[in-house]
Amino acid sequence: MEVGYRHIDTAQSYFNEEEVGDAIAETSVAREDLFITTKIWLSNYGYEKTKQSVKSSLEKLKVNYIDLVLLHQPFGDVFGSYKALVDLKKEDKIRAIGISNFNELRLADLIAFQDTLPQINQIEINPFHQREEDLQNALSRGNVQLEAGAPFAEGKNGIFENEILSVIGKKYGKSPAQVILRWLYERGIISLAKSVKKDRMKQNIDIFNFSLTSEDKEQIGTLQTSDSQFFDHDDLKTVDFFEKLVKEREI
Repeated sequence: MEVGYRHIDTAQSYFNEEEVGDAIAETSVAREDLFITTKIWLSNYGYEKTKQSVKSSLEKLKVNYIDLVLLHQPFGDVFGSYKALVDLKKEDKIRAIGISNFNELRLADLIAFQDTLPQINQIEINPFHQREEDLQNALSRGNVQLEAGAPFAEGKNGIFENEILSVIGKKYGKSPAQVILRWLYERGIISLAKSVKKDRMKQNIDIFNFSLTSEDKEQIGTLQTSDSQFFDHDDLKTVDFFEKLVKEREI
């Protein structure tokens, strides 16, 4: 917040809502100038559990309302939890409703059978997994805004040393990370970059004094592999993984 960030993204499964709440309480930044996001974990899915978990998140975050609440995964009692978020929005406990890790089919399913549409879908988007079809689908079905989780692919595949990104960055005096964030910005996608180093936080927000050419974007397009760097939410093994995780660890 000292550097200039105003959007803070956390989740019940990150186990840091209380620490985020401490920072919110200590900062001189006005609450209305902050945009706080949290996410409901699978073990809190279902109408009543979701409502109770949001109450707990409000207490941990030390706020009277949360700007955006997402359903963290597309499995389990999605519709029960979504109804709870709709009702909490009516109660002014949350300002906006969204989802996370929903593929095109699950997003279309939710939009088709809900009166209140999700405003956000937070999914993995990075140069190796560019998701252009997902972007067009989200915009066309309900004008759903995409957020890029893991825009740096958590450093996988040598992304910070990638030759294409490095060459583009050198033209503008920018790092590969800044090139990625500018590329997402120009696509109309919100970036959720994270770092524990203050100088990199400053770099990550310093992307508004250059623009990418069409040639730059074409070069970045060649990095597409169409593969997730983490979880394939279309794979049955992913469902099995999260089922086991929920049974082993309550949140």
